[in-house]
Amino acid sequence: MVAVGLFAARLGGRALWLVPLTFVSVMALAGMAGMADVTLPFVEIGIGMSVVVLGLAIAFQFSIPTLVAMTCVGFFAIFHGHAHGVEMPETVSGLSYGAGFVCATALLHAIGAGLGLAIGKTDQVYSRRIVQIAGSGIVITGAVILTLQ
Repeated sequence: MVAVGLFAARLGGRALWLVPLTFVSVMALAGMAGMADVTLPFVEIGIGMSVVVLGLAIAFQFSIPTLVAMTCVGFFAIFHGHAHGVEMPETVSGLSYGAGFVCATALLHAIGAGLGLAIGKTDQVYSRRIVQIAGSGIVITGAVILTLQ
């Protein structure tokens, strides 16, 4: 989730709010589908791939149009949201549970965006290196997630 915010911050402009908003919106809808027992194949692989792809986009500092970024994160949000919805405990309210994971995700996006903006204020040489290291760490995390499947 932090990666989405960092990715959006690195893209800048309208992407700063459109990319996280797309993720949260699609994730909420997919979460409702998961709560309704709609099946979705390859959820864990989709989550792992989202971490790898976003990490690569951050590490290599891809400059893509906002619409492409929104489409990419929206696709991956389907897997994240579905996983949240399916894992909802039976003893809690769907509305409360949904609001909780939506708010937590938005907060993590904001942290990532804040980090991205702060990194952007540093010297360009250091900024580029910091982003490459962060993206590489995210890719490694995604690879571990995929390996554990």
